[in-house]
Amino acid sequence: MSKRHAANTSRASSSSGLKALLNGAGTACPCIHAGPGGAPASRLAYHSQSPRARANHRSWPKDGLSRPGGRRSALSAFCAGRCLVAALALSASPASAQEALHYSLAGNAAAEARNLQQQPQDYTIKSGDFRLLVTPSLRFDWNSNINTAHTNALSDFILFPALGLDMSYPLTERNVLRLNVTFGYKEYLEQSQYSGWDVHSGSALSYDIYVKDFWINLHDRFSYSQDPSQTAAVANTGTYGTAQNTAGLNTTWDLEDVTLSLGYDHLNYWSTSQAYSYTDHASEMVVGRGGFKFHPTLTAGLEGTVSYTAYDQTALNNNMGYSAGVYADWQPGHYFHLQPRFGYMIYQFEQTSQTIPAVNQNAWYLDLTATHDISDAVSYSVSAGHELTLGIYGDTIEDWYLRPSVSLKIIKNLTLNTSFSYQHGTQGLGNLTGSLAENFDWFTWSIGLSRPLIKRLTIGLHYQLTLRTSNYPSREYNQNLVGLQLTYNLP
Repeated sequence: MSKRHAANTSRASSSSGLKALLNGAGTACPCIHAGPGGAPASRLAYHSQSPRARANHRSWPKDGLSRPGGRRSALSAFCAGRCLVAALALSASPASAQEALHYSLAGNAAAEARNLQQQPQDYTIKSGDFRLLVTPSLRFDWNSNINTAHTNALSDFILFPALGLDMSYPLTERNVLRLNVTFGYKEYLEQSQYSGWDVHSGSALSYDIYVKDFWINLHDRFSYSQDPSQTAAVANTGTYGTAQNTAGLNTTWDLEDVTLSLGYDHLNYWSTSQAYSYTDHASEMVVGRGGFKFHPTLTAGLEGTVSYTAYDQTALNNNMGYSAGVYADWQPGHYFHLQPRFGYMIYQFEQTSQTIPAVNQNAWYLDLTATHDISDAVSYSVSAGHELTLGIYGDTIEDWYLRPSVSLKIIKNLTLNTSFSYQHGTQGLGNLTGSLAENFDWFTWSIGLSRPLIKRLTIGLHYQLTLRTSNYPSREYNQNLVGLQLTYNLP
């Protein structure tokens, strides 16, 4: 940890572009999302089931996503896979040893949810076993600070039409090809130069294969978005955003009381802004897990990751990342699920940067995730922990985080969702006017209401508040976002 602090305080400026970024020379963001920056933990109550149990549909969660005869709206069917994929993608930060595990767990959770759920009862197109649900939506937002600025904040109205596609096609009885993608265009009514395309972070092409006791998932996950307010480390810019594509496979071997899994992903990461192009990189990520079922409700074991990241430019240092730890998965029933993880991570940096000294860094990691469906009307989730990830202005970011969320359906046909995300972090900012290390606090709170207007049309209202404080006052800001969304399920 002390090595890390020493590295942060000795960093130099990586480029003139980086200098401009740190001095606050940024422009408005064309893509503002209503959701919190750190996605709250999703319902992973089925995560501890073996591939054999999942394939045979032996147990069924309470939430109506998959239990026999459980009915759900086409909108929730469409969103289920997206939310599970996004649950562990905690930020749009570059890949690291721990993010390798995040990608793997997110993909596994989404695949398990798909395997458990029946085919959507609503569809737009059906031909034999092929089904496609088309979900257009229209959102209208007002954002008080699209450039995340401490002073001279820009406000604007944003019109965001989008189209969701949820496709499934069983190639055999147990092997299913699926595509889930949501894309749209954000039009800024006053700052039109910042308008642009958006591809939801949960979009993915997936193919699940079952061979005896083996479950193999092939996937390609992709996203394209500009939203600096959703990345805690970023300030004084409206153009920060990322395009990411993650392709790979994960294999799980079910031996009844022992479950072994091994996954590989290749990540391509591009900045959507030329000012941040120095963060462009490719990563190779390998994840392994081995668990033993000590009790029907408790599985625990070891986990480890290895990653290699190579940057396209010479501003940041290439690195090898390693992590090893223990995890547990306790599910006493279908309504409560607890997942603790604890371990240690190491980064070995190569001297590829022309300005930042390569200093090996290490830290421990911790994550505790809980989900609880108290009743059909009340559910909550919470995730908290500590991590060391690859950085944006320097080699790494170290942070603590807390992300709770609550869903209420107390009034008939009315759903209320609220969540917040808190992150306390430390990062190096380069050596512009001396040794800089920023300590920041980032808080996002959101609340949303939704209800069906007619059979296939749903209306939603949402509000989000984002606050960022820093030991550098020029990197502090606050942002208010309020909006209205209409979603229609095409018959």
